[in-house]
Amino acid sequence: MATTVHLTTPTVTINSVDLSDQCSTATVTIGYDSLETTAFGSTGRSFTKGLQAVEVTLTLFLSYGASEVEATLFGELGEGDTTVSINAATGAESADNPHFDFTNMMLASYTPINGGVGELSTVEVTLTGGTFARDITPP
Repeated sequence: MATTVHLTTPTVTINSVDLSDQCSTATVTIGYDSLETTAFGSTGRSFTKGLQAVEVTLTLFLSYGASEVEATLFGELGEGDTTVSINAATGAESADNPHFDFTNMMLASYTPINGGVGELSTVEVTLTGGTFARDITPP
C-alpha cells in the first residue's frame, strides 16, 4: 500500500548551515544520464546508466546576517563545491526518514533581494550537478 508523506519537520543544511527554519519547500530530483548503446542490427533503442544527474530546488525566506540565508547563498555562488543535506524529518535516518547528501553542487545564480511591501521576502534557488548518496542506516 502506498504511503503519503507530509513534510512537516524536514532538515535542510547547506555547507553545515542549518536553514530548516528558513525553508518552506524542497524538491529533490535524482537520477542518471541515459547513454545510448543501440548498435547496428538492433530492433529498438537501448540505453545504459551514465553519470548521476542531481537537482535540488529550495524556497527560502530571505534573512540577512552571518549564517543566515543570504550570506550562506552568497558564499556558495559559483563555487561548484556546495554540500546540501536533506532529511525527510528530524530524527535518525531510517527507511521512513531517508537522509540525502549532495556534494559538489553548483549554485549558478540567486536573487539576493526579492519582495515588496507587505510581503515576506523569499528566494527560490536551484543547485545542480555533483553527486548524491542516500542513507537509511540509523547512526
